[in-house]
Amino acid sequence: WSICGEDGVSLGEAVREQHGKDESVHRCRPPDVVVFPRCVEEVSALAKVCHKHRLPIIPFGTGTGLEGGVGAMKGGVCFSLRNMEQVLDLHPEDFDVTVEPGVTRKTLNAYLRDTGLWFPIDPGADASLCGMAATSASGTNAVRYGTMRENVINLEVVLADGSVVHTAGKGRRPRYSPGKSGYNLTNLFVGSEGTLGIITKTTLRLYGIPEAMVSAVCSFPSVQAAVDSTVQTLQAGVPIARIEFLDDVMIDACNRFSSLSYPVTPTLFLEFHGSEQSLEEQVKTAEDITQSNGGSDFQWARDTETRNRLWKARHDAWYAALALRPGCKAYSTDVCVPLSRLPQIIVETKEDLIENRLTGPIAGHVGDGNFHCLMVVDPNDPEEMHRVHLFTERLARRALAMDGTCTGEHGVGLGKRALLCEEMGPVGIQVMQSLKDALDPNNLMNPGKILQREEP
Repeated sequence: WSICGEDGVSLGEAVREQHGKDESVHRCRPPDVVVFPRCVEEVSALAKVCHKHRLPIIPFGTGTGLEGGVGAMKGGVCFSLRNMEQVLDLHPEDFDVTVEPGVTRKTLNAYLRDTGLWFPIDPGADASLCGMAATSASGTNAVRYGTMRENVINLEVVLADGSVVHTAGKGRRPRYSPGKSGYNLTNLFVGSEGTLGIITKTTLRLYGIPEAMVSAVCSFPSVQAAVDSTVQTLQAGVPIARIEFLDDVMIDACNRFSSLSYPVTPTLFLEFHGSEQSLEEQVKTAEDITQSNGGSDFQWARDTETRNRLWKARHDAWYAALALRPGCKAYSTDVCVPLSRLPQIIVETKEDLIENRLTGPIAGHVGDGNFHCLMVVDPNDPEEMHRVHLFTERLARRALAMDGTCTGEHGVGLGKRALLCEEMGPVGIQVMQSLKDALDPNNLMNPGKILQREEP
């Protein structure tokens, strides 16, 4: 109480439950107490108390994660960072901004509205930007603008003992670091999922809002044709902003849920950014490629309202999938493979779903080889849950066999720890464990996530 005030501490059951789960199927594991610090000094002071008393620390942003990353596996203290919601330093002329962990992606873009700048990383959910850094979020725009890993310039992190580190040096914000200033600490913490420290500020790269944007929808006779078009469009050097794949099951669900009427066949949603002149060239090349693969004529979304409706339908895919089986739960699993292997893995995955009688519409950010199966399951049917579990393991191993990764953008969390061991091998895991031990020798930071540490 003395650190963050009486309002800044909660032992209430409802509040603890709310902070013990995310959007995944992993069951709720509430912390023993939730604290609501208002500044980095309070986070640091609270971390020192936890360190002294050996209490686990679990950072919490918006709870929109998908791999059980916020569950309090060993009880402890949840640090809810929603009260730290300042946009701190905006430098429009340098294309960067620093934000606290309570600032979400939509809040930042609303703040930037009159500057001609925007932050394009868009995982769908209105997630906290520091949480997005913690999970190395990606999203529909990643093919053009990269993921969080390419767009974080500096981080302020409170370590397990309460000390504060600035990963690129305090106040530093070089747009392109030559990479000569020692180890790359920034990218050590991007994607660390709260297991190495609590991110309390992130400095982000911004972009000019494009002069023109246009979206299009194209239907294909087969999965192979749609994904071949994606690969060929990228190989042709078209600087496409978004290219999203929806299989027939997913487009049918989106049609029903969002009152659309697209043909129920494998479909691409595309978006082009640039000057009016460059758009013409991009669109012509993309249209030629899709038509050579048997794609339909593009259905255009040129005005902002129509474009927003199209992308809202894509972002609502999770709810559209859920609506296929009312009363069921959704479980999203994602993998990422080299582009050339994408047609094969999607075709094999669809065959696997049909063979095992599973509902799993597929949607993916295919521009960077990443796709999701939105599994819709009855959690009260243990036999079906078992089939889903076996399917997700086969999917991940299929991706690993194709030189890919077991997690595209959701992170490792609880659900993919064993698969991470297969992906990285014993030496890679040992290096990760050594880093964890050096920064958090008492295993207080979000214990039980990413690494399956054997307790003494």
